[in-house]
Amino acid sequence: FILSFVYKSIAIEDYHHELVSEDYYKDELHYQEEIDKIENASTLEKNVELKTTEEGLWILFPESMDQTRISGTLSILRFSNKKLDIVEPLVLDQHKMLISKERLVRGKWEVKIDWKYEEEAYMFKDSWFY
Repeated sequence: FILSFVYKSIAIEDYHHELVSEDYYKDELHYQEEIDKIENASTLEKNVELKTTEEGLWILFPESMDQTRISGTLSILRFSNKKLDIVEPLVLDQHKMLISKERLVRGKWEVKIDWKYEEEAYMFKDSWFY
């Protein structure tokens, strides 16, 4: 039993788990910046929201903001397989952005949105299940 478990965890591709970040030491140095951005987002009247629909994942930004002044990066990470990670710039249409269901697989994802509005930096982080 033990040998079969070891074999499965080493040899079978489905069981491979990778580091959260290959540069985790460098990322640790920027941790305080992330905390500040998350605190900035918590002071907003309305923060970013995630909404799951039949189309996929909708990322909804506050409608009180001018969407042409919002810029940043969307990261949707699948820690069990980095080949599934989605990292792209924010492209909003009517204060929202869609990640199509064809790009997603069932399971747990980590969503991180690093964005700026009028030179103020914000961050939204959440675990999301599809």
